[in-house]
Amino acid sequence: MNSAVRHVSVGPGVSGDDFRGAMRHLTGGVSVITAGQGREITGMTVTSVASLSVEPATLIVSVNRESSSWPLIKRLGFFGVNILAAGQLDVAERFTGKGGLKGADRFAGAQWVTRVSGVPLLAGALAAIDCAVEDIFERHSHAIVIGRALDITRASHTAALAYWQGRYVAVDQDEDAARLAEVSLPLAHARR
Repeated sequence: MNSAVRHVSVGPGVSGDDFRGAMRHLTGGVSVITAGQGREITGMTVTSVASLSVEPATLIVSVNRESSSWPLIKRLGFFGVNILAAGQLDVAERFTGKGGLKGADRFAGAQWVTRVSGVPLLAGALAAIDCAVEDIFERHSHAIVIGRALDITRASHTAALAYWQGRYVAVDQDEDAARLAEVSLPLAHARR
């Protein structure tokens, strides 16, 4: 395994608030990471999922090591990635822990299925990916988890849930394309 570790000192001018404010400009798709099996289940809402490789199908997710999901992911070696549709805002909110919900209580109000690993996957998610942990890199407050896709289910929804500037927003391919066409067509004619 080739890896380069370089220690970088961040100057005193970069505060956590400044960094957080800068990162709010980055729009992120909203996913719920699920972990555990049976009654020992939990999960969390994240915007830190990204594809790593198509062959083999792998992804990465950044997991806070203080989260309730972290010990289950580390111990059991499996997790689910549930990419949320725009209409699943209530699921995103429950898995942030709002209202004091913890563990299995976060799963109430939605339908869940299991696949190869036994981790709960959200029925009706844009995509639900059952993953086996392939590698973990622990840095600072988080761990970067590389997951190998074991199974994938996809829904026919077109609208996704995203997070930008501290708010949830819906991204709808058909609706947003129509809006862009309305705006860009008058501009194109004006330039002629």
